[in-house]
Amino acid sequence: MNGVPVLSAPLTLDTLNAMDRSAFVDALGETFEHAPWVAESAWLERPFASAEALHAAMIGVVRRSPQTTQIAFLCGHPELAGREAQARSLTNDSQHEQASAGLGSMTQEEMARMAHLNGIYRDRHGIPFIIAALRHTKAQIFDEMQRRIDRDTADEFVEAMTQIAHITRLRVRALLSVN
Repeated sequence: MNGVPVLSAPLTLDTLNAMDRSAFVDALGETFEHAPWVAESAWLERPFASAEALHAAMIGVVRRSPQTTQIAFLCGHPELAGREAQARSLTNDSQHEQASAGLGSMTQEEMARMAHLNGIYRDRHGIPFIIAALRHTKAQIFDEMQRRIDRDTADEFVEAMTQIAHITRLRVRALLSVN
């Protein structure tokens, strides 16, 4: 389940703005992977004038959090084609995003390479490799992993947060059917 409740009508900003905290968190809680606290905190900033304003409020919650909370948040993200993907326990959003980049249909060799790069990256930076998979092909993801492994960890932390912003902006826009 991706945290989006079954609604009788399309989800709109007006609907979101009128929701109580519990319904709001149910609707948006998994937009930020395994972090319903983001939606819960953003609820206080209603009403939202646009999908962009909603997203800005949500990403702002993460960015204003203490660094230890941000690191824990990043560590809550699944590795690309990793253990959660193999166990088919990804959120619906992550499953769709990884599949769109071709990560759901990799060869044994590609799986081994991905696992190797994921391990090196996590050992080096202390967080999983994060990229907006919807915006990349499998080949581009491998290239980015290779390029980013040797970067400074502080730079990778900033890059991971930038990628989270891309991922979640796309998710918010999809949830509200904004093109």
